[in-house]
Amino acid sequence: MSHRKAVWGIGCLLPLMILLSLLIGPTSLDLTTIFDDSVASQVFWQLRLPRLLLTLLAGGVLAITGAAAQSLFRNPLADPGLIGISAGAALSAGIMMVLLGSSVYWLGGLMLPLAAFGGGVLTTLLVARLSLTMQGVSVTNMLLCGIAINAIALAGLGGLKYMAADQQLRQLSFWMLGSLNHSRWQDLLVLLMAVVPVLWLLPRYGQKLNLLLLGEQQASLLGLDVMRCKRVMILLIALGVGAVVALTGIIGFIGLIVPHLVRLMIGPDNRRLLPLSALLGAALLTFADIISRILVSPAELPVGIVTALVGGPFFLLLLTRRQRELRVC
Repeated sequence: MSHRKAVWGIGCLLPLMILLSLLIGPTSLDLTTIFDDSVASQVFWQLRLPRLLLTLLAGGVLAITGAAAQSLFRNPLADPGLIGISAGAALSAGIMMVLLGSSVYWLGGLMLPLAAFGGGVLTTLLVARLSLTMQGVSVTNMLLCGIAINAIALAGLGGLKYMAADQQLRQLSFWMLGSLNHSRWQDLLVLLMAVVPVLWLLPRYGQKLNLLLLGEQQASLLGLDVMRCKRVMILLIALGVGAVVALTGIIGFIGLIVPHLVRLMIGPDNRRLLPLSALLGAALLTFADIISRILVSPAELPVGIVTALVGGPFFLLLLTRRQRELRVC
């Protein structure tokens, strides 16, 4: 598919998902009445619109950081969830949530995103270090690191659930499954402070990521400061994932699925791949949110369950496809 067709396709899909997200829910809305002093107006401005904005930002950030991680590690299976970055951020934020209680909202609500960011940075550095071999980044080591980190984080979060009070336990349980309910306007402002630099800077590193795909030695010969580029990428990925995880919990597979879909449409050029991944990620997470509201209406299914139900089979398909390619080689 040509770049122009891909842009047009995603450009048509995203507004459609936005419109459906605003209309679908337990309360029927007529968009012509949203400026009236009515219940529908309150639902739109206080519930639907901030939730939609959170969904768009979270989907865009998870997708673009997933695409950047795949290029950084030169591995199509690298995803912030699979290699443990999301779990590390979640564990760090969960510790703050349970141990500090209401004090976690100090600094204007920045404590939780900062904690998640710190956990994401440490996890990313650990994965990068343990995955490195004499031949470069090892796919097997990376996935094994992800399995180990996810297991440790799951055990840690289980311990936190055991220690938590009733209200904290309920909040933590829903948060671990991935939820878009935490969408107050003040939370969105905090999220914007973290993710706007990520969404702005990552596409500007597209050409440098293209050079990294050639290998670190070749990229260095072509004039790229490899270590500086890797440090910036790690910080941006951890910042984006940490900020999103702090508000939504763990939403898996968006960072894995979306870059592959975009890569199939336009190829591996990161100058185009990164921004289009952000747009398609926003559209697909919005679609998953719509499904989560429809399946068990009037209740709501955590959106992380929906993305896992779709992403799990997709990941298995990628693994089997990669095994076939290795046999051919």
